[in-house]
Amino acid sequence: MQVKLTYRFTSRLSMRIAKNGDVHVSAPIGLPKKTVEKFIAEHLDWIEQARKRTLQRQQQRAAFYGQLPLKTRKDRVEAVARLKTIIEPMVERYSRQMGVTPSAITYKAMISRWGMCNIKTHAICFSIYTLLLPEWCIEHVVAHELCHLLEPTHNARFHVLMDQYFPRWRAARKQTRLIQS
Repeated sequence: MQVKLTYRFTSRLSMRIAKNGDVHVSAPIGLPKKTVEKFIAEHLDWIEQARKRTLQRQQQRAAFYGQLPLKTRKDRVEAVARLKTIIEPMVERYSRQMGVTPSAITYKAMISRWGMCNIKTHAICFSIYTLLLPEWCIEHVVAHELCHLLEPTHNARFHVLMDQYFPRWRAARKQTRLIQS
């Protein structure tokens, strides 16, 4: 376990566990190192438990994404072909409803997000791993990315658009976030 200490403009000590299991401590500028060391020593039980939870989440994520092998080019081509048969009819339907047209639709093996929309070019990219989601959650991702062609940010207008085009979006977002965390 490695401890990374950062002094910041903050009023209190705080600590978090990074994905690799390291401990990141933020301390107010000028706080003596002895005080920081004492803080860490007093929270060793919390650190141990938090590191276990972090490792467990990583293992769950690896198991989830491991359900879709994408090791070879053939695996990727087959997965993209399957995904296209699901996503493209949804894109066509929602594009008609919303009055938008994406300039391109691409597919990548992204694990940090289900989809993304380039506002400038109107290109949309979907994660190949959306194949692992229930179909109604895939539909949520499609509606979400197409709504970005109408509203680039996640502001109130965006949420109104999502309510209009995919009313169950909050439940789908909750479901996809549970899977991704």
